[in-house]
Amino acid sequence: MKTFQQPLTAGEEAYYIRLLREGTVEEAIQAKEILVERNLRLVAHIAKKYQNVEEDMEDLISIGCIGLIKAVNSFDSGKGRLATYACRCIDNELLMMLRSRKKLSREVSLYEPIGQDKEGNAIHLLDVIEEKQKDIVEDMELGRNIRRLFSALDHCLSDREYRILVMRYGLRGQKEHTQQEVGDILGISRSYVSRMEKRALHKLASKLRED
Repeated sequence: MKTFQQPLTAGEEAYYIRLLREGTVEEAIQAKEILVERNLRLVAHIAKKYQNVEEDMEDLISIGCIGLIKAVNSFDSGKGRLATYACRCIDNELLMMLRSRKKLSREVSLYEPIGQDKEGNAIHLLDVIEEKQKDIVEDMELGRNIRRLFSALDHCLSDREYRILVMRYGLRGQKEHTQQEVGDILGISRSYVSRMEKRALHKLASKLRED
């Protein structure tokens, strides 16, 4: 795999983002090229997570680059560093590609006739599969959503809201508790637990939509 350039510093990134948005046409084109080139290392890093899906690494990087370019085009500098935003765009692009190819593979292979039964009826691969195969793409997406959920738990809830959700839903390896049990543990009423739970879930949903 090729050697990628070092990432931009925060100051360099801000400078090229400003050129991209406010510079001349030539400056904007140059700034975009630099922002993409200096973040290719990030694309390669994310693409490595998908090596077990039987895709060529160069193809994964190429698709990831599309996500990176989209990130550069739509990035809002008021929301932090480009790399953080680009990670989501690159991930999304790779997952969309894998879902598309998975669907095509199913259409081509699972429904393709592979023989005939004794009565002369066509037999398809789908007819002889006995057990559902593990869906790597869906597992990856599930894992990503779980990480997003726990990140939101850690950053948008008060300590009490966090404890209530952990106990109510058995998170972080805890046992599930009823609202009454949570209230007894925390020394508050069941109705207050219910209100806090609803408020915490609303916060989580808003945070995940925002992300």
